[in-house]
Amino acid sequence: MFLEQGIKPENRFWKYLLGSVFIIAASFIGQIPLSAAVLYKCFAENKPFPTTNEGVMKMFESNMTLFLVMISFVFAFAGIYFVVKYIHHQTLLSITTSRAKVDWKRIWFSFFLWAFFSGISFLFVYLRSPENFVFNFNLIPFLILILIASILIPIQTSTEEYVFRGYLMQGFANLSYNRWFPLLMTSIIFGSMHIFNPEVAKMGNIIMIYYIGTGLFLGIITLMDEGIELALGFHAANNLVGALLVTSDWTVFQTNSVFIDRSEPSAGLDVILPVVIIYPILLFIFSRKYGWNNWKEKLSGNINKSGNHVKFNS
Repeated sequence: MFLEQGIKPENRFWKYLLGSVFIIAASFIGQIPLSAAVLYKCFAENKPFPTTNEGVMKMFESNMTLFLVMISFVFAFAGIYFVVKYIHHQTLLSITTSRAKVDWKRIWFSFFLWAFFSGISFLFVYLRSPENFVFNFNLIPFLILILIASILIPIQTSTEEYVFRGYLMQGFANLSYNRWFPLLMTSIIFGSMHIFNPEVAKMGNIIMIYYIGTGLFLGIITLMDEGIELALGFHAANNLVGALLVTSDWTVFQTNSVFIDRSEPSAGLDVILPVVIIYPILLFIFSRKYGWNNWKEKLSGNINKSGNHVKFNS
């Protein structure tokens, strides 16, 4: 079982706190290239240092910005590997899946399924209000974007999944010895990590329903499937399709995407719809394909201290 792979007497919760600090530190080290580039440009062009994140994001051409920002996730992923191997004495596979090896078919199925849903959703919105979109396709910048995004965005999304649905989920399991607490805590923390995104400033705190709901969805498919493969595929598709297909001036990244969304953002049905309708549909598809059962036990059952699964008593 996936969570049980991290249940060891020596895996005290303070080790997960220490490991988290190490991963964050690795991420900060990975931000040095961006900081150095900003300092160099400010010095070379005699400009004041930007005081906001938005100012930093607008200093460089969007492909360069994406590259510099994504580098920090390469360092963070290396930090995860170090922490898992040398602090917890586990393998990376042990926080990936309960299977003997990573199931790439699961990753690709989830990736293409969500890419399809995302494409259909965009098509619906575009046909409803085409005046809100500007065709932005420019071959050379777009090809460069594909190269950067297809390599670094999966590293970024995988890093987040390994931290939240892998490392921390097993960490909270070591603290609580049940399955509902890791699911709840990682979902809340994952959602809260997005609170400083410009989307929140534009649309209000109601969008946190989407972020926390997405974290909850990813946690559910991890627990039900006993591994993070489906979450890896979904998250990669979500960010990659977004970066390539459509961007706007109020989102985290502005890329050389095919379209630019010029509409004024508002938190409405588009925030609630994925959480209450689309995600349940995806859960149904996954459950039918992979034969999920014992939902109550897998999402709220107890784990004894030896790492063996204890059935939930209804």
